[in-house]
Amino acid sequence: MGRKITIVGAGQAGLQLGIGLLGRGYDVRIVSNRSRESLRVGKVMSSQCMFDLARSFERDEKLNLWDDTCPPVQGIAFAVPDGEGGRAIEFSARLDAPAQAVDQRVKMPRWMDEFERRGGTLEFHDASVSDLGQYAKDAELVIIAAGKGEVAGMFERDAERSVYDAPQRALALTYVTGMTPRPEHSAVCFNLIPAVGEYFVFPALTTAGPCEIMVFEGIPGGPMDCWDDVTTPAEHLAKSKWILETYLPWEASRCANVELTDDNGVLAGRFAPTIRKPIAVLPDGALVLGLADVVVLNDPITGQGSNNASKCAQIYLDAIIEHGSRPYDREFMEATFEKYWDIAQWVATWTNALLAPPPPFVLNALGAATQIPQVAHRFVNGFNDPRDYFDWFMDPAKSEQYIASFA
Repeated sequence: MGRKITIVGAGQAGLQLGIGLLGRGYDVRIVSNRSRESLRVGKVMSSQCMFDLARSFERDEKLNLWDDTCPPVQGIAFAVPDGEGGRAIEFSARLDAPAQAVDQRVKMPRWMDEFERRGGTLEFHDASVSDLGQYAKDAELVIIAAGKGEVAGMFERDAERSVYDAPQRALALTYVTGMTPRPEHSAVCFNLIPAVGEYFVFPALTTAGPCEIMVFEGIPGGPMDCWDDVTTPAEHLAKSKWILETYLPWEASRCANVELTDDNGVLAGRFAPTIRKPIAVLPDGALVLGLADVVVLNDPITGQGSNNASKCAQIYLDAIIEHGSRPYDREFMEATFEKYWDIAQWVATWTNALLAPPPPFVLNALGAATQIPQVAHRFVNGFNDPRDYFDWFMDPAKSEQYIASFA
């Protein structure tokens, strides 16, 4: 066997990286605080709509196991209500390649099976900081891919790179069946309600089959910050429908017959978007490296969480292979994270910008997308690789110049 690596956390990034390393001859142990069964029957964890670039890294490892069963997301539709039941801004375009959303309750247990089938060691244990010291003695490299709990808390917040220190949205997920499909093509339907929040919805695959995932992002203290008094799944669904009936009648009309996929198909909470320093030092001086959400945690408003996780796993995989037999020292860890930050910083900047009220040039670009199909197409496909937004959408002068080129 090759060099020994331990990964703590069995989500998108941890499992994708672990399976990739196995395929290159590494000896990999993954430690998960949840069993397959507790994942399968537990609460939904995220909305995870993955675009083609992130999915390509899954395909590279032959982890695209749901292409025949998961309904495709073929485009993105964008709308801003006018406050009178209509839409002030409305456009849609197709993605160049479809996106896909597989419930992590479906995906992670199956990937755990695949990890073991390919020769990995899987342990079910809620790792503590003291456990990490033992892992660091046993393995040449310890990577932390668990975004919550004591272990994730070891990583220091990067005050320079973190824009916010408090949650920017009250978040909720509602997994449903029975929604009326869009007539043209399937899409992430993204709705921006000024001074209230955002709502988006898209087709997905859950434990019982195809479904739609509704995502609510309420501005704190506003009317969509309304989940604290919800105590049952039925109340959660009723609150979801109330929001649509109040602010987005065209979305409400699709939901006349919706039902929850299951009683665990609901989630509500909030967190502060945070960038953390990539290395944590254990009490005995050993170093561990953070992965994905542990080090770059964005608000889900741009749907980039699982996409970032896949991209981060791929960058770490490439860096570990390229590093050969040299020691995994602080220099390696910092350089590896900075390679990821080269991509992640653009996603974080774009995501944080969407959490603030849109400036006039952004509204102008969105307005142009309603009139110019090429602008709509470029905006929609930016979700696949958000770096493109910085060549036009995120810069007033470049945006004006780009839109003017179609005059």
